[in-house]
Amino acid sequence: MRKRFTAVTGALALAVSVGFASTSALASGEIGEHVQNLKSNLGTYEQDVGRFTDRLDTMAAAYAENGPDAVETDQLIELWEEVKLHAAVEVTYVPVYASIWQGIYGFKEAVDNDSGIERVRAEKAALEAALWQGLGAVKMASKHQASGGSNKGQEADSAGGDPVDRIITNLEKVTVEHAEGETEEATELVHDTYMEIFEGIEGALIEQDAELVESLEKDFNVTLPQQLEKGAPVSEVTAQVDAMKEKLSRAQELLQKAEESQGDVF
Repeated sequence: MRKRFTAVTGALALAVSVGFASTSALASGEIGEHVQNLKSNLGTYEQDVGRFTDRLDTMAAAYAENGPDAVETDQLIELWEEVKLHAAVEVTYVPVYASIWQGIYGFKEAVDNDSGIERVRAEKAALEAALWQGLGAVKMASKHQASGGSNKGQEADSAGGDPVDRIITNLEKVTVEHAEGETEEATELVHDTYMEIFEGIEGALIEQDAELVESLEKDFNVTLPQQLEKGAPVSEVTAQVDAMKEKLSRAQELLQKAEESQGDVF
């Protein structure tokens, strides 16, 4: 999965230029030419969401009537890797792509662990919301693509932009890698993000909050890698990433204030 993200340059933006993406491989095969003309394939993407929601309805009903043994939750992963919406969202907006994977595993774990119908319905609703959000992101990207827009959208690509935003984006990719079983790629991305991005802001951040830096260093080098190595549940890894994102948002605020203060001096 790591190779897939790096192969699609600028794939993190909402308004992407995806004309070159057809050569990038996905776990489910080639991304396909459909991502070169998102607008013409919106009907297919909508049908994909419909297929997913229908399958979720069937699974939830089966669980309510006969319990977890009546539901083959692995079918959700197979379906997600099969539909074209998968590739369209992946090259369009990484955060919601991660949310869909997290939603799939949230529903799967709720059923497999026999967490009760209320929990299953709540996870089902969360996954459906993520799917519709993904479709919305693709629709917005299709408008930019049709008008020849640039690949700069809500996020900067991996080569530029605010370093904290880039770290957060990479952590969201980590949750996807983990959900897809790509432990080595996920761990490597955590390591690279720490070495190549976080260390670049570490010095300035220490001056603002040394304890925050120490906490994040432990997250990057101990807590998150250990969770990945032991194959922790997706929900556990997601919770850890969310905690790191909160700390990083605090770090971003501190760095921005420090920069503003320096500007006032000069």
